[in-house]
Amino acid sequence: MRTNLTKKDLINSLYMQIGFSKKISGYLLDDILITIIDNLKKSNEIKISKFGTFSVRNKKSRVGRNPITKKPAIISDRNVVLFKPSNEFKFLVNSLNNEKN
Repeated sequence: MRTNLTKKDLINSLYMQIGFSKKISGYLLDDILITIIDNLKKSNEIKISKFGTFSVRNKKSRVGRNPITKKPAIISDRNVVLFKPSNEFKFLVNSLNNEKN
């Protein structure tokens, strides 16, 4: 069972379901992803109804360790993207798991 979903898989899915050419499906997917990224840069939070919320959080710098050498290293501060699924999305995922069992 494959667990990774690639951009090519999404483009093929758009192609099969909507009927646009693969090139146009690729442009459509790119536009959706760019829109999400641009809005995250502007407002630090994007809510897609019935799917979930993407938000940006700043993580402070901290001391980490190299797991092999155990030598301490500074991990710089950075922004991370978080995703919180909506209740509808959680329900859908849980109902799919119940069908498999």
